[in-house]
Amino acid sequence: MAEVKWERAGLVGAAIGVVAAGAAAGVAIERATVSRSVRRKARLALDAAGPYGTLRGTPGTAAAEDGTLLYYEVEEAEAPEPPAEPVRRGRGWLRRQGVKAGPPPAPVTVVFCHGYCLSQDSWHFQRAALRGAVRAVYWDQRSHGRSERGRDQAAGRPVTIDQLGRDLKAVLDAVAPEGPLVLVGHSMGGMTVMALADQFPEYVKERVAGVALISTSAGKLAAVSFGLPAAGARAFRLLAPGVLKVLGSQADLVERGRRATADLFAGIVKRYSFGSQDVDPAVERFAERLIEATPIDVVAEFYPAFALHDKVDALAGFTAVPALVLAGDKDLLTPSAHSAEIAEKLPDAELVVVEGAGHLVIMERPDLVNNRLASVVAQAADAVRAPVPQELRDLMAALDK
Repeated sequence: MAEVKWERAGLVGAAIGVVAAGAAAGVAIERATVSRSVRRKARLALDAAGPYGTLRGTPGTAAAEDGTLLYYEVEEAEAPEPPAEPVRRGRGWLRRQGVKAGPPPAPVTVVFCHGYCLSQDSWHFQRAALRGAVRAVYWDQRSHGRSERGRDQAAGRPVTIDQLGRDLKAVLDAVAPEGPLVLVGHSMGGMTVMALADQFPEYVKERVAGVALISTSAGKLAAVSFGLPAAGARAFRLLAPGVLKVLGSQADLVERGRRATADLFAGIVKRYSFGSQDVDPAVERFAERLIEATPIDVVAEFYPAFALHDKVDALAGFTAVPALVLAGDKDLLTPSAHSAEIAEKLPDAELVVVEGAGHLVIMERPDLVNNRLASVVAQAADAVRAPVPQELRDLMAALDK
């Protein structure tokens, strides 16, 4: 029986090998020259040297409509220091100056939505740059990171992008029931943001002051070639749903196989995450750890939803707010052409295509990403007359140098 299972796993692996082919050659050369024990020690050393994903905020959970507990963390902005000589003005003086007395405008809350097979920790570099400068919320999508496994999925119901949009609404209701919002989504997280706009247009019109859509797509993902030749892309699209279903049903077996083929897995992650060859090895290893932490049955559950994703019309909800659309020009998963199509629907958006960067541009080119994020947050705050922390302006200035 065990031999039959391993044989089946081998057939599944061969199908997935269509995607892995580009990475396999380099891995084979490395295996011929470097022993397994040395490679394992190198991975452990990189884990210790790159403490990425360790930043934490105030934790909490929000309940999704099916009861799934969604884990989030909040980081508050540091309170500005009061002026050395505070100016005291009475309400009568304010009225004479045409200023309406009342509470100060609420600060902007920036909400970060991560991608497929990642977690909130994928925003490490943005979190490090922005913490203290803005009120920020990071959350783990259902079945990812520290969030609970989707209860609907445990009961056999499929994942949908619309469900993820409703999950985001549950988190927003818990952590930011009032005040302006800036929504930031990477990959699947961007689709989640679009799904929120599609299902809650009035809420978005009232609350959302800015949006950033990074390495994402509004639809037509079924036609993506993943950088493969035409025949290979067709074979992958044909085989992938069934293969992943089989993988998900053999989760324990496949997880053992993933550990046994860690080197090949690392090559695949590098090829489909980064566009350049000079990425810090510790950052590459960080990406591997995030993806490794996603169980194969979760990978299988979510994959079919992307072929059905179509939220082009929902983009209309963001036409009136400052918007950033950003992608790497070497992205093989959500090609930059998809970002260009989003920008066409948001004519006032800033479109940034990062030369030489891949899908995980938020890790590969964090300074550039942080600069543009700081800019769209500042624009959003200005638009709703919310306070713009000096730390945020300092960040923009420092990264522009």
